[in-house]
Amino acid sequence: MDYLKSLAQELFSTNFETLPSSIQFIDAALSCTSPHFAPSYTDPSQKRIIRRHLVSLVQDYPHFKPYIDAFAHDDGTSVNLLNANGELQVSSSTPAVPLTIWLHESYPFVAPIVLVSTNTTYPIYDNHPFVDSSSGAVSSYYLVNWKYPGCNLSDLVHNLVKIFSLNHPFFNSAPSDNFFHPSLASRREAVDRLSCTLHYDMTELLSKTHEEVEELSSLREQLVRRAIVAEFTVNVTENERTELKERVKVLTDEADKLSHWLKVNDRKSFSAEKVEDAFEATDENSKALLDCLEADRATEDLMYSLDKAVEQGVMPFGTYLKQVRILAKDQFFGRAKLVKMGISLQWLD
Repeated sequence: MDYLKSLAQELFSTNFETLPSSIQFIDAALSCTSPHFAPSYTDPSQKRIIRRHLVSLVQDYPHFKPYIDAFAHDDGTSVNLLNANGELQVSSSTPAVPLTIWLHESYPFVAPIVLVSTNTTYPIYDNHPFVDSSSGAVSSYYLVNWKYPGCNLSDLVHNLVKIFSLNHPFFNSAPSDNFFHPSLASRREAVDRLSCTLHYDMTELLSKTHEEVEELSSLREQLVRRAIVAEFTVNVTENERTELKERVKVLTDEADKLSHWLKVNDRKSFSAEKVEDAFEATDENSKALLDCLEADRATEDLMYSLDKAVEQGVMPFGTYLKQVRILAKDQFFGRAKLVKMGISLQWLD
């Protein structure tokens, strides 16, 4: 491998011999038989096709030069593969795109692996429709639908010029429809334009969808909080409703009892009688007790009224004393009568 690298450096040291030197390097690499340096192409027919395609590429695009190096697949296996390395000038107003085109060990029946070399000066912008910003891997309609003998390296690079003119890897610009007419475009170019347009539409749709999902997630959180509050309110209301039902039941029972008592005791007969008539004396002593109690309470009330009249200056003090003596005398005889009848004066308390 070091021998081939030194050979490439020696062959490409002078610019005026670039094309013959490239062809010499291709022939030397394909004819190498060393197990450590030889590329992973074993079939003679395959080597002839590879030589023809590489020679055609360096003739059509002299900026590309052939190299050979180890290539590591995603599964970890490493193989020696030929590759074409160079800069692709898309237009005079944009920087050149550094490319490496690796020829798969099953080339031309398997599409080549195209990588855009990343650099700090011109990084690949995110969400490019044809180039992965992290690895630099190129994916286009031409590569996805690669089929030999209809596909070759020169046509591939020509297609890359077309798609990079639509969307340069280092500049984020939406595709323009200026100077484009479907009838003048090839099927492949039309598909590339359509893929590019669909990519931007999908990117915009995904962005809007992400925003809507964020809004719906926020709305869902609010609804969950409101549902918790509503559930708590419903539980509190249900508890209050249960308590009110129990209270209504108790009041209904009490009302039924009261209604039953009123029916039994005949409310109309009570309304026609005096309140005093509700209490009956069973004997003479009881009747005398009730009379004395009534007279004593009446005397006390009258004395209280006289006290208030004196305080307010309504009654002269002499008249007050005269009336109090009369009332006290009557009260004394009433209480003496109770003592004589053997009734305790505690009834008067």
